[in-house]
Amino acid sequence: MRALVTGAAGFIGSHLCEHLLAEGDSVVGVDAFTDFYDPALKERNLRRLTGSPGFSLVRADLLEADLGPLLDGTDVVYHLAGQPGVRPSWGAEFPVYAARNILATQALLEAVRNRPVGRFVYASSSSVYGDAQEFPTAETAPPRPVSPYGITKLAGEHLCELYRTTYGLPSVSLRLFSVYGPRQRPDMAFARLLTAASGGAPFPLYGDGEQTRDFTYVLDAVTAMRAAARSGFTGVANLGGGSPVSVKQAVATVESILGPVELLPRPAGPGDARHTGADITLASRAFGYRPRTTLHQGITAMAEEHLRP
Repeated sequence: MRALVTGAAGFIGSHLCEHLLAEGDSVVGVDAFTDFYDPALKERNLRRLTGSPGFSLVRADLLEADLGPLLDGTDVVYHLAGQPGVRPSWGAEFPVYAARNILATQALLEAVRNRPVGRFVYASSSSVYGDAQEFPTAETAPPRPVSPYGITKLAGEHLCELYRTTYGLPSVSLRLFSVYGPRQRPDMAFARLLTAASGGAPFPLYGDGEQTRDFTYVLDAVTAMRAAARSGFTGVANLGGGSPVSVKQAVATVESILGPVELLPRPAGPGDARHTGADITLASRAFGYRPRTTLHQGITAMAEEHLRP
């Protein structure tokens, strides 16, 4: 298949591009190289893709680019571009989130709707659930975001569903639960934990550490994205790791692999859900999703990458 991947230079996007190429697909990657974190890290993410005959990169902003030529001949669109992060999404930064998570998604959907694209896969987030009332949380649970970021991701979902029901665009929105793995963004928890365990800055522990997350290994997530694109499924589905753990347990796992982590206690921040946990029954039935990587295996892979010169 010929795939268009937005956010191709990001953490998950670069892994998705590698997976698609390994499976024999050709990939056009699009990325704006925004400065939410150091763009040089995104350049490094692409090192394994540069020179591949099946991969080409377009440096462009979805709100400014002529999207039509990028979509010519495309079988699948994987839309991963956006502004990440729960805590920075409050206050003056919200217009950036609205532009990159809502307006950019609408622009891409509008460009796609009259084209013969076989599937539109949107990377949503477990943040749309907020503080869910039941665990594991199924897709039928009412979304109640507790952060501006979560609101923008839910808006993107709603747009995908609107274009699916109104124009027949075969869209799939995948609610990703706490994805981790090699090349994780430096602001994310495990990247910070590995830095702290290697003698870097202490790890900021928000709240009491008893909050739980359904950590999902990046290769499991991107494998599921391609499987969803090749299935007959449309709609919304969860992608979780299958076994939520507390933040304290996550710290202990890192310490068992790399050594002690210095903690810097912080109050819980606004927009932080207390618990997350995915019911993955739908994804399992619809496109065979099976998370295969344990937390220890995933952190070991991250540590190996982190320690590599």
